[in-house]
Amino acid sequence: MSVSVRLAKIGKKYQPTYKVVAVPTRYKRNGDYLEILGIYNPNSKPQEFRIDQEKYDSWVKKGAIVTKAVSDLIAGTYTFKPYNPKAIKKAAELAKKQAQASNS
Repeated sequence: MSVSVRLAKIGKKYQPTYKVVAVPTRYKRNGDYLEILGIYNPNSKPQEFRIDQEKYDSWVKKGAIVTKAVSDLIAGTYTFKPYNPKAIKKAAELAKKQAQASNS
């Protein structure tokens, strides 16, 4: 059984908070987990990130696969991109207009 250390989403819609968890790789994002290792709250100022380093190290020593998001959080290089449906829709419309303009 392969184990991953990854983020599990909790919190309200458009106000996510995440748990850093050890979970079997094939489980769903918010499914059952083996152990909670820490938390990440991108909505607080400053952003809150806490992890139990001993638990994290023990899972890594056991061969757990660490996701890019978690490794970037630990390294301090993670940038949270909030979901903004209006911006996505606007970008899609702009791309469509540019495609039409280049075809003309």
